[in-house]
Amino acid sequence: MFAILFPGQGSQFRGMGADVFGHYPGITRFACDLLGYDLPARCRDNQDDVLSRTECTQPALFTVNALHAFERERREGRPADCYLGHSLGEYNALLAAGVFDFETGLRIVQKRGELMAAASGGGMTAVMNTPAERLLEVLGADGVEGVEVAAHNTDTQIVIAGADGALRAAHASLRARGIRFAPLRVGAAFHSRAMESARTAFEVFLRQFTFAEPSVTVISNASARPYEGSMIPELLCRQIVEPVRWVESVRHLLDRDASLEYEEIGGTSLLRMVKSIAKSGPRATLTKSGV
Repeated sequence: MFAILFPGQGSQFRGMGADVFGHYPGITRFACDLLGYDLPARCRDNQDDVLSRTECTQPALFTVNALHAFERERREGRPADCYLGHSLGEYNALLAAGVFDFETGLRIVQKRGELMAAASGGGMTAVMNTPAERLLEVLGADGVEGVEVAAHNTDTQIVIAGADGALRAAHASLRARGIRFAPLRVGAAFHSRAMESARTAFEVFLRQFTFAEPSVTVISNASARPYEGSMIPELLCRQIVEPVRWVESVRHLLDRDASLEYEEIGGTSLLRMVKSIAKSGPRATLTKSGV
């Protein structure tokens, strides 16, 4: 089995897309017109760190990921048996599987970014070498409340999310116990209950769209199982407020084919995650919980 992986928010960088914008001037102009700004210029200059703003990050990454995928297809790269995207990257996976066209995907991602940016406040932190169950036990014992697991990236890295005060308390607890952690450069507690207002509005927004059945298997972040056409709006809404179940998603594919091969579009961070998961073997994961 061969899987293609699409990265999500956090993988953006100044200058991204410079290698593909010029190859697809029509699509690039269309994206600029739809978004209402010069996307290549924003990616090139990143003036005032605009690429860190969620409402810009998400449509920019979606477009750049899509152009890299188009470029790969133009080169007649090996066809995928499965697509898997991390958070925002899941929209590129659905685009690649023919669930919607580029315009529809960009409109949806633009709205998603705006809604998630509006539900600002709080943040996210990566925690290393501590299983989710143990981490929540530690934080609970230290009286830390309001922190949720937002992503299961590997068996040795999870991401927590919460309000600023809750994360400060969590950091103090982790520091005192010698647990390694790294705050992430995001402006909100994504994939947590803090995004409920965004989820509610996004659910209403998605009602205007019709989605096709995926032509190739796409694994959902929310369920860690393949999408079906009727499930698409529900799973996309759940993804906003529920953790990214990356470990379970990758293991689902490994259970189907232990010799799974994979390629990442535009980077290597997801490849490192998949290799780590494949090495570690089966292990139970937490689907959703918080303290």
